[in-house]
Amino acid sequence: MLVLAVPLIAAPHLVLAQDPPQKRTHELPKSQVVLPDAEKIVTLIRSALLTLNDAVQTGNFTVLRDKAAPSFQTANTAARLAIIFQSLGQQRIDLTAVAVLAPQLTQTPAIDANQRLRLTGSFPGNPIRIDFDLVFQAVDGRWRLFGISVNPTQAAADSAASSGFTTTTKTLAPVAKDAFTGMPTEAAKPPKN
Repeated sequence: MLVLAVPLIAAPHLVLAQDPPQKRTHELPKSQVVLPDAEKIVTLIRSALLTLNDAVQTGNFTVLRDKAAPSFQTANTAARLAIIFQSLGQQRIDLTAVAVLAPQLTQTPAIDANQRLRLTGSFPGNPIRIDFDLVFQAVDGRWRLFGISVNPTQAAADSAASSGFTTTTKTLAPVAKDAFTGMPTEAAKPPKN
């Protein structure tokens, strides 16, 4: 299972020459953090996973890191991210289908006590289903990816369940062994079958 923090790009801060220097805060005040609408939630999920896919396909994790929340950037180099997501490349996992498929959320989107948005679910696929657990942090008025867990699983259980057979879902090789930058440790563990 993969675990990392990935954000969306924040708008640049415009400073005029006559403005006195100000201390900038990256996080929004708690009163301004609100749950995004359904369309924005789908956009956040797709953007995060497509950015990860581009990094895996090209081997260049610089953009993934640069788009992340500041704490993610501090904790991870592009080289470290390449190592963490190496298994996705080795398994030849292609996430481009998330651009057209609808995500199936397994938990209601919610903002936690730390004012972070958590989105958990999967994208159906055959033979591979992509399970995801994403955490976003509001930075400069935009949701930026703070944590990501991606777990490709065999989808045979999905089709077998619809045909009346019972089977278990097989987790493919874990993508990352340990959680980092804001993701709970249990998020890095593959689900028990």
